[in-house]
Amino acid sequence: MEEILEKIKKDNVKFIQLQFSDILGIAKSLTIPVKRLPDALNNGTWFDGSSIEGFTRICESDMYLVPDIDTYSVIPWLNSEDGNTARFICNIYTPDGMLFKGDPRCILKRVIAEAKKMGFVYNTGPELEFFLFKKENGIRALPHDKGGYFDLTTDQAYNVRRDMTVALEKFGIDIETSHHEVALGQHEISFKYNDALKTADNAVTFKYVLKAIAQQNDLYATFMPKPIAGINGSGMHVHQSLFDIKTGKNAFYDEDDKYHLSKTAYNFIAGQLAHIKAMSAILSPTVNSYKRLIPGYEAPVYICWGRINRSALIRIPSYAKGKHNSTRAELRCPDPSSNIYLTFAVMLAAGLDGIKRNLAAPKPVEENLYKLNDAELKVDTLPKSLEEALCELKKDKLIKDALGKHTYEKFLEAKTEECNEYNLQVSKWELDRYLEVY
Repeated sequence: MEEILEKIKKDNVKFIQLQFSDILGIAKSLTIPVKRLPDALNNGTWFDGSSIEGFTRICESDMYLVPDIDTYSVIPWLNSEDGNTARFICNIYTPDGMLFKGDPRCILKRVIAEAKKMGFVYNTGPELEFFLFKKENGIRALPHDKGGYFDLTTDQAYNVRRDMTVALEKFGIDIETSHHEVALGQHEISFKYNDALKTADNAVTFKYVLKAIAQQNDLYATFMPKPIAGINGSGMHVHQSLFDIKTGKNAFYDEDDKYHLSKTAYNFIAGQLAHIKAMSAILSPTVNSYKRLIPGYEAPVYICWGRINRSALIRIPSYAKGKHNSTRAELRCPDPSSNIYLTFAVMLAAGLDGIKRNLAAPKPVEENLYKLNDAELKVDTLPKSLEEALCELKKDKLIKDALGKHTYEKFLEAKTEECNEYNLQVSKWELDRYLEVY
């Protein structure tokens, strides 16, 4: 503890943000003066858990936050003559000193511990797409630019992404690429893969940073899956692999296999395909998510895997000779509205189940599924709505157990309410289509 306190003093930090996530993946925080940090590190900081989505009831509201010192970082835009502000991502505890089982970060840690018992480290690399919107009179309006995939001359957000990259790297996030995406106003900034917990923490920070930098540029950054009808939505493709703890080698790689995939990799893929319908409620957790998951907009809807094939749900990127550690499986259906801790937890749990049960992966599909007609398509599809996904979740014991009884019940309750509220709405499309006709 002395080392981190000395670091904070050197960084001239006067305030500390204690950050955590609710069940929906929304970042939360409370701020303490730096003089309160030693007590927070030793004894935690109390807060009202009943006010947070998916946490506790009013009658059992007391909880406390304990900073994870490995997540310390100075927030680059919150500085003044009075001193700087830093943040810690926190673990959540109940009054009896136990880790709160409904903390999404704790849920991921639990599944990671299961993988460790099996001898594996789970590495992930998510690609979070996002949109930038202009503000007019303080209201979100049109996309920020008219650029397209990898465009430069029409990419008005180049400098904004540069500012975002600089801020992210100050948080210790290793940025690899940044570019304009396919749709108007759509972008992607990719960062290096890491173990799942570190990557999840980085992804939460990523969203927080991008929203802050966009706001400084009088823009609005959104990770909503489908903010504009008729154009591509935003996905969060996740590259994933298991590394052997004893050897440090990629457990997904096999030199002699046609796809350079090991038996472990095939089992893992089979496990995810077996549970993907129930996982969809976690990976694509909003009503809006399913307006992205439709054929024709590069979003995968068919439950299959293939090499390179971008219409497949799980894609195996091309193997580069000598780069064994790069062998991985890319799950393409998650979107950035998901709670990334829960997303990684269920993805890992499903993959490990495939290994435990020695599940065989189906044959790969290499055709472009978007170009096949109904007669030619012999592949099952993802749920077509959040309601369907929730029904699948109710039937899958493994995914329910991965979430834990508390989080499963709270998540199901929150999302059922979301579906019911949506079903009560009357959209502009309905009015335009039916009002005068009928």
